[in-house]
Amino acid sequence: MVGPAPHTPEVRDLWGLDYSTLIVNHGSYGATPLEVLARQDEWRRLMEANPTLFMQRDLPGAIRDAAAVVGRAVGARGDDIVLVDNATAAINAVLASLPFGEGDEILLHSHTYGAVIRTANHAASRTGARVVTFDLPFPDTTGDDLVHVLVSALTDRTRLVILDHITSASALVFPLARMVAACRTANVPVLVDGAHGPGQVPLDLEALGADYYVGNGHKWWMGAKGAGFLWTAPARQAELHPTIISWGYGNGYTAEFDWTGTRDWSAALVLPDAIAFHERLGGSALMAANARLAREAADTLAVRWGTRTVAPELQAAMSMVQLPFSGEATPERALAIRHELLGLDCDLPVQALSGALWCRLSAQAYNLSSDYERLGDMVDMFNQRLQGK
Repeated sequence: MVGPAPHTPEVRDLWGLDYSTLIVNHGSYGATPLEVLARQDEWRRLMEANPTLFMQRDLPGAIRDAAAVVGRAVGARGDDIVLVDNATAAINAVLASLPFGEGDEILLHSHTYGAVIRTANHAASRTGARVVTFDLPFPDTTGDDLVHVLVSALTDRTRLVILDHITSASALVFPLARMVAACRTANVPVLVDGAHGPGQVPLDLEALGADYYVGNGHKWWMGAKGAGFLWTAPARQAELHPTIISWGYGNGYTAEFDWTGTRDWSAALVLPDAIAFHERLGGSALMAANARLAREAADTLAVRWGTRTVAPELQAAMSMVQLPFSGEATPERALAIRHELLGLDCDLPVQALSGALWCRLSAQAYNLSSDYERLGDMVDMFNQRLQGK
């Protein structure tokens, strides 16, 4: 590791973040380092110096070079990787490409990301398929529980299972290899929503055995906004098409996704720079350090508030802590509290799960232990205000 160490005041200058606000929510939108943004500007200047030469001569090879770097980082071949705007775009492409029929089932779980639920509902409404949801046990969750509820939900009508690598709502790290293996035993394809996976936990996609894996570059890899990836098993590539059909149609998987019309590719082209930055801060060691900080912060806050956390073996650089707020625990109230905290310069996701209000705190390299002490103070102050109403 070269440069300042993670979780120290010195490392904070590598981002342009406003630290006068409390930022313990890296998981939602990430934070791009200044050097990656500068490299993105270089790509834009190159593009605008001669747009035709850039698009026709330079861009195709640059896309494949970036895909190769992403592949090496996730244990995959670059030829099985295509670069997309984000995980949602990739999931749309997969669901739009699959030939669902009347009575087919798309299996989701109860903590599936809202945009994915809507995409699955849209695909089902156009094909006669139906979306089926199985409940996740929470907060008393174990890996064995997650495998069991999945297997119990599979039927002979299940045509696709959508699993998270790490859930957005509850920060649960699925025992993904075991869950994928269970689906393969049942001969059911698996689409993994890995929006929070790359840069937060180690990946080996070829060993995993899923059919599709989608990931974001802007979250835990700290890339520029507007770049993610889709990995597809070779046997599934012929049936897959981007949601925007253009000149590459019929020329194969990478050709179709690498050209969907004129766009600014700079966010995708700096994925190698973001991955290199992540590695320079420690790579796998950074992932472990982030997970330790998140867990220590969650445990300390739970003791302070007299509440509880979620199983540490199923959490990584995001941890769930039950909030000390009394009263109803509804999605509407959770959203209202979230917005009120934002108004107090506190960026903290709040969820209503299993009859209680929970917060999801994140730990990234720029976070300090003092951030979570500050969080405890702000939540205590807010709770006093709620009790005074």
